[in-house]
Amino acid sequence: MYRLLLAIILFIFIVNNSYAQVDVETTAVKVKKDSTKYAPTKEENSLLWEISGNGLEKSSYLYGTIHIIGKDDFFLTDPTVASFNKSEKIVFEINMEEMSNPLLMFSMLKNLTMPEGISLKTLLTPEDYKFVHSEFKKLGFPPFVTGMFDKVKPLFLTAFASGDMDTQSFQNGSMVSYEMEFMQMAQNMELEMGGLETIEFQMSVFDSIPYGEQAKMLVESMRVEGEGMDELNLMVELYKNQDLIGMEKMFNTEAGGLGEWDDILLNKRNQNWIPIMEEMMPEKPTFFAVGAGHLVGENGVVALLRKQGYTVQPLRKMEKINQSPEK
Repeated sequence: MYRLLLAIILFIFIVNNSYAQVDVETTAVKVKKDSTKYAPTKEENSLLWEISGNGLEKSSYLYGTIHIIGKDDFFLTDPTVASFNKSEKIVFEINMEEMSNPLLMFSMLKNLTMPEGISLKTLLTPEDYKFVHSEFKKLGFPPFVTGMFDKVKPLFLTAFASGDMDTQSFQNGSMVSYEMEFMQMAQNMELEMGGLETIEFQMSVFDSIPYGEQAKMLVESMRVEGEGMDELNLMVELYKNQDLIGMEKMFNTEAGGLGEWDDILLNKRNQNWIPIMEEMMPEKPTFFAVGAGHLVGENGVVALLRKQGYTVQPLRKMEKINQSPEK
């Protein structure tokens, strides 16, 4: 159950990369500072960024993850491994070590359900409820999920119903998590770990979206047959090519974006992270691993750090090295 619950948290923060041609193996691209343009450009496409300046004695690093990916698609580049090895602390969106706390996991289970008096049946029309219930029964989820079906918050049901949330593939290792791999690397190196926000906060963010709206999203996602996997495949290809600009375009489309909830799920959280990062970086060189969707655009972490006066440069290598984790 531990890995399944972890998969829930990792999946719900997935925010739906030809390598740029460069002359040298590893490149740091200088940014033209301008009063309004701080977001990553097409020439800067990269998952890995070096943070320096503003009085920092040693650089810290920022890496954009995809929370769940096929084992065969998983890769790390030499600069990423080198940057990780230079760091003295690894920081995730949430502290991954907290996931081993049984009491916390039990608390998470309680947060999966809606308050008394609210159920999926009360949120949907009889026709939509019958459709969702029927489709969900076909998915073959474990009893603790199907048993709570009517009370589980719709956004979590959307995560379960997604083609990406195949519980068997996650449990047997054919799907992996960058966060889990980085955590294992940190444990092997006995590195300190931390988080930019708590699990409780992440869970509470979703309560900002009315349950009725969540229910509509659930029905829409389940009625669009096949499109979800197409979007997932596109997202993985963009990620493998480190194409941040392509990702940003995908986020901004009606199908791939977050619509009116963009500010709650992305922008405000990005803003909250900056002072926390500013407090951590002077203490020791830190490797920050957050969802790649948090890096892009004028409201992304890269742009916000640049606005604070930091030099944030992309580090990339022309060729990928496949480092599929051993399971």
